[in-house]
Amino acid sequence: MDDEDDPVVEEIPVHLSKALAENLYVLQYPVKSATATFDDGRVVNCCVKPINQQIKVDYALDTASRHYDAFKGEQFALAADGKQRDKTQKLTFRSGTMDKQSFLSAKPIEDVGRYLVCVMQDGEMHATPLKGIVAMRQMFSYFDKQDTRTKAEQKAERDADGAADDEELTQVTVKFAENERMRKAREKSFNYLSEMEAEEPWCETFWHEKTSSTAELEKQKLFSGTGAGGSGRLASDNAALNVRPAEYMELLISKEKTDRNIDSLLPSKVVCMHKLSHLPLEDQLKVLLTDGKKYTCSFFVSFKPPFLTSRHSPTPLPAKVITSQQIFDLLPNRTLPPEKVRRVLMKVGWLIRGNWVAQAEYVYPDGSVSGTNGVTAEQMRNARDYILYRFTKCDRLERSQLVTITQLPVEEIREILCSIAKLNPADRTWSMLLPSNEASLCVEEQEICERQAAYWKARTEFFNEMERKSNIAGSSSGSGGGSTGGGPTSKRVRKRSTRDS
Repeated sequence: MDDEDDPVVEEIPVHLSKALAENLYVLQYPVKSATATFDDGRVVNCCVKPINQQIKVDYALDTASRHYDAFKGEQFALAADGKQRDKTQKLTFRSGTMDKQSFLSAKPIEDVGRYLVCVMQDGEMHATPLKGIVAMRQMFSYFDKQDTRTKAEQKAERDADGAADDEELTQVTVKFAENERMRKAREKSFNYLSEMEAEEPWCETFWHEKTSSTAELEKQKLFSGTGAGGSGRLASDNAALNVRPAEYMELLISKEKTDRNIDSLLPSKVVCMHKLSHLPLEDQLKVLLTDGKKYTCSFFVSFKPPFLTSRHSPTPLPAKVITSQQIFDLLPNRTLPPEKVRRVLMKVGWLIRGNWVAQAEYVYPDGSVSGTNGVTAEQMRNARDYILYRFTKCDRLERSQLVTITQLPVEEIREILCSIAKLNPADRTWSMLLPSNEASLCVEEQEICERQAAYWKARTEFFNEMERKSNIAGSSSGSGGGSTGGGPTSKRVRKRSTRDS
């Protein structure tokens, strides 16, 4: 046949949509006529068995209709549930009359790979593959209940008349060894499949009317979104071809899954850059001030501040001293105004000698204790504040003096010092971890220093009381003692014993 005898009348573009490919079913009602449809029917209950792909739908009956036989409906309900209803058993008809009809699905076609649901719009066809095709047939379970109850009542009457005194027959079941071929044959049998279907519980679902907004949204998924009549849902996927490489990678890679994999590789309490960028600015600064060293060593940024190790501290502790410039470099959003960052920094950190240190309440939160001797958080905070206060007055401190004044064990004082200071081996004193940066402070940072100086001045009386108590304790046990770096402290001097050995 020549092409001229069979001309092309129209070319229709066909688009494939897979948005509903795993959830789209076709329900057929073979016992209903074309005119008696359920388009206007009201669904009172809907259940599914996802594994066996079974669907059960209950449609309400119009009991007020003049075509409805109320007497017959009550008879059906009475036959199904009985006169004496068991409270533990679910009623078939709760209203006392047959007010619904149930439909149960069956699979007329097993292989639905060749079937599609297509919609036409604006001269384009959009096709969606089917997950299954089921035939809905009416259930008459109320008759089954009536037969079961009738048989049970008849058996009870026979037992009452003495029929149960006769010798009962005992059923003997013989089981043979089952090989692989027999097992496969048994699993394909009708009885086995029926048992599997009966064991799977029903899952209740929501039924949305075809005119509801939810149903309209689901219908839009039948369109591929690539054509002129599409819903535009997948148009955003095609737009990925026109974005920058970094944005395209974000569309391809699941951030949630990536973060979960990264978290398993990072050390404890280290936050990755993606999660850090989603935190409020105040929380970002808390992370940088409290765990700056561990954070910068997680290969997301290039900044590496000094890190302290000594023979007294076999396990390195995170450095908690950082400069303003380093904070700006570590922030995920580097376009933030510096004055805004400094305003928030003043709430979470102290500016000591031109460098930032986290406030004690974030290093030792309420309810926590020290890892060595279990010192309470309040004692650790007071000791840390005193050490920071002394660093605002002098360059170097002696650990022995700090132990005497704070009345804390040596290990806890060393823990505090290792996070903010470094040991000078020549004279065994401690100085700030980073050199003084006061000369390069801007005007705003100088104002912050003046405001925070008022706080230290307000706490001077408390710190002086700590020193007076230590002097009293020192004078009662011994005498002497100069100090390095200022501050009235005393050293205990051990006297040689005069007792005879």
